[in-house]
Amino acid sequence: MKNVLLLTLVILSVLGCTEKTKYDVLPSVNWESIKWEHKLGDSLNTGSTYLSIYSQVYSTTEHKTHDLTATVSIRNINKRDTIFVKNANYYDTKGDLIRTYFETPIYIKPMQTIEIVINEKDKSGGTGANFVFDWLAAKNVHAPFFEAVMITTYGQQGLSFTTQGVSIDE
Repeated sequence: MKNVLLLTLVILSVLGCTEKTKYDVLPSVNWESIKWEHKLGDSLNTGSTYLSIYSQVYSTTEHKTHDLTATVSIRNINKRDTIFVKNANYYDTKGDLIRTYFETPIYIKPMQTIEIVINEKDKSGGTGANFVFDWLAAKNVHAPFFEAVMITTYGQQGLSFTTQGVSIDE
């Protein structure tokens, strides 16, 4: 019995020591596969959308927080028209740019959803993180719909909520 316990501890130690990427995050989208390589027409309407994200929320006091996984959905709610997103900029609580997810416009097909996942271990955004998206769409076409779902579990307790994007001036 001692040998089994010792072997289990050794295996868990080896598995726990593997090198992980920053925040242990894999890209949720292959941005290259949806990159728009052509010129975008001047006749397209432009817009910007703000989306609040919570990497952390306070619990009991301002000194205790819960870390959250955030799933950002970028949805094309049009049945026939493709839309374009020029950038997805992620900011922390202080308003400092953390990262830009793509620098070349991407396209989103009709009724398609793409997602950005902020790993629960990624605390860089803090309690007031947010995204700003700049996008393009043909006239008389619905703007993209931006939504986030934040979730975490502790033991048998769970916490989840959503936020929706708000149109802002460029």
